[in-house]
Amino acid sequence: MFIFILILLALAIIIVAIIKFEIHPFLALFCGAILYGLMSGMPAELIISSITEGFGGVLGRIGLLILFGVVIGAFLEKSGGAFVIAQKVLSWVGKKSVMLGMMITGYISSIPVFGDSAFIMLNPINKSLSFKGKLPYAATTVALTLGITATHSLVPPTPGPIAAAGILDADLGQIILFGLITSALGLVPCYFFCKYWVSKIHLVPVFAEIDKLGKTTKNPSLGKSFMPIIIPLSLIILSSIAAYPTQPFGDNLFTSLILFIGNPIIALLLGAFLAFSLPEKLDKKVLSSSGWFGEALLIGAPVILITGAGGVFGKMLQNSGIADQISGLMSSGNLSLFLPFAMAFALKSAQGSSTVALVTTASIMVPLMPALGLDTEIMRVLTVLATGAGAIAVSHANDSFFWAMTQLSGMNIKQGYQSHSLGTVILSFTAMGIIMLLASVLT
Repeated sequence: MFIFILILLALAIIIVAIIKFEIHPFLALFCGAILYGLMSGMPAELIISSITEGFGGVLGRIGLLILFGVVIGAFLEKSGGAFVIAQKVLSWVGKKSVMLGMMITGYISSIPVFGDSAFIMLNPINKSLSFKGKLPYAATTVALTLGITATHSLVPPTPGPIAAAGILDADLGQIILFGLITSALGLVPCYFFCKYWVSKIHLVPVFAEIDKLGKTTKNPSLGKSFMPIIIPLSLIILSSIAAYPTQPFGDNLFTSLILFIGNPIIALLLGAFLAFSLPEKLDKKVLSSSGWFGEALLIGAPVILITGAGGVFGKMLQNSGIADQISGLMSSGNLSLFLPFAMAFALKSAQGSSTVALVTTASIMVPLMPALGLDTEIMRVLTVLATGAGAIAVSHANDSFFWAMTQLSGMNIKQGYQSHSLGTVILSFTAMGIIMLLASVLT
């Protein structure tokens, strides 16, 4: 019982440090992990080895994945490729279905692009279409934010799910496949929530001088824009299929090639190279330290460091013997999936960042997986997804995305809570219900 009190105390210190004192999550997690090791009475040598093994082990697996994913997103955003994809999706859906179109657009755009950036980029389109179509602007806005939120927490190569997958050593291809299914189905009740509830909120779009839908530079083609997303995801999924014990592709050169280029590091590296073809002119300024590539490094570095600190926390928990303390408390693997969901839900609600909630929860779960019956391949995948489902909600005043949404749309705080915040709760619990259904079918 004492060790659980120590974990809760360490988590409380981390959350207070982030929220109250505005300490960077990396420093809060890293120092919190060391403090937990000291309080639990671990030997000094074991604390040091937990730091080096936890930090190096996790980043050795996923540091490059996060980096390449961020690079792809940055080039899609800055080249206008993500804008091209958004416009095409909306043309497929039609102007009469703007609400559905915005939800699908957000769903696709947030796979490679950070949530805040995706909303900032797509809101001018949303504003214009809702105004021209005389549609409830609040409803189309929340449809967009929920579409963005769904894949941001559940589908790699977004940094949060990649980090959780690496920490828990889960198969990335299966996470992509089941994450796409879970997030898409989770948005079904959200669509009706927007259509019948959020549409009652009166909100008039206000157009400013800076809301321009055009660009002075030439946008890339639709095919070029999709390639950095579709090709890496397809290769990773194919590699996961090829790795099945039944060897569906046989034991031959083709299988070996798929396993190599479908390795997440190689696949996302190929995606990054494809993204380099998106700018109208690829020169040294784009790839320099002060260009697009350099900016992507600045965006990715904090996420990578936070993930490494989460790895230290997880290793510290593992070496403290927590698994022995809870062995036998929970024997059903399916029911055990509620634990990462509840932890991530609480952490997201408390400190606002989905990525921090995913990394912290996954780190805590590492030593608990065998005792909770979650150490099979499919249960590791579902644990990552359960963590992602919890990290969706509640998005409220401590979440930067909440403020981006309310400030750019003109919503007041009450309207934001009634629409976006409530919508994230619906999405979170619906996604968790789908994950439990998948667990009952697949195990």
